[in-house]
Amino acid sequence: MKNIWLIARRELAAYLRTMSGYIIIAVMLFIDGLLFNAFAIPGTAKKSSEILADFFMLTSGITMVGAVFLSMRLIAEERQTGTLALLYSSPVHDLEIVLGKFLAALLFLCLFFTATLYMPALVAAYGKVSLGHIFSGYLGLLLVGATGLAIGTFGSALSKSQVLAAVLSGVMTLALTTAWLLGKITDRPLTDIVNGLAWWGHFEAFRTGVIHLKHVSYFVLVSFIALFSATRVLEARRWR
Repeated sequence: MKNIWLIARRELAAYLRTMSGYIIIAVMLFIDGLLFNAFAIPGTAKKSSEILADFFMLTSGITMVGAVFLSMRLIAEERQTGTLALLYSSPVHDLEIVLGKFLAALLFLCLFFTATLYMPALVAAYGKVSLGHIFSGYLGLLLVGATGLAIGTFGSALSKSQVLAAVLSGVMTLALTTAWLLGKITDRPLTDIVNGLAWWGHFEAFRTGVIHLKHVSYFVLVSFIALFSATRVLEARRWR
């Protein structure tokens, strides 16, 4: 655990020292604010809970895309600069490297979540919102962000270029995003399987203020598979 935290601190310091992370967060906030003003707020007939649900819907998509860009540098940059060999030579396991870098990216992504709190606060100022609804929505966003970062970590482990890492991660994320479209043209039981792969279907409950264990399990399982795969990739490269 100590090694994981040391790597996380090192990676988090790298995020805080460079402008790239701040730029990504700033762009995410800018787009989120624009979409919130354009799609969530308009319509006087909307209830506060509906506006809040729309906010979480918009933010979830931005979170997934932003996670891909935040995670593309995690391992690919180490290979680009040649510092991955130093990590290999240090007394740390591949799993600790992956978890440390993933944890740092997740902590940095939490800055984005913290900065978006003013939007639910605006809704609460002019209407009635449930704290449980806000908690559920942000829990869902945290799970979505963790899943996106885990997939991005896997994509970053596969490639030496950060651009290629972003492309690979984007393709995998897009596949999980648009899986529900395949569900519309397939028959059961394939329909249920395909729909179960789409992250959006599992986030739907969170944005409306409902927490289901099966939906939490989905995000945890996908994150686990992606991080496990990233670890195996590093193990394979270590012995080349």
